[in-house]
Amino acid sequence: MFRVSEPVSQEDFQKIYDLRYQVLRSPWKQPRGSERDQAEDISVHAMICDTDGRCIATGRLQFNSENECQIRFMAVCNEFRGQGFGNMILEFLEEKARTKSATTIVLQARENAVRFYERAGYIPEEKTFLLFDAIQHYRMRKQL
Repeated sequence: MFRVSEPVSQEDFQKIYDLRYQVLRSPWKQPRGSERDQAEDISVHAMICDTDGRCIATGRLQFNSENECQIRFMAVCNEFRGQGFGNMILEFLEEKARTKSATTIVLQARENAVRFYERAGYIPEEKTFLLFDAIQHYRMRKQL
């Protein structure tokens, strides 16, 4: 049985960062370290591990203001995509936002993920930036 949890150790965080790098940075030949930013310590992290303890899905929730949160660094191992793990992470982070009285969640979706977020109730607002000169992003929003 797979479940979403928050990381509790440096080893857990390293597993999260490794998955982020593998899925979100390495395919575009980005350097190690680019899978992290200055908001790591003040954000809510979520992870799902397989039976071997390997992180197979992750996401992060950061607060932009008292009422607005942002989902960032969503990643699922390629071999586990399409099995509901992204939805599990998203629902966990949305619930964390609700418990802290957030009313809105925003995110920057990669073009290939827009439909995933639309199915979860997010509405595209605008075409935004091109990451690594290759990945179009769209700002999306959901009212909680």
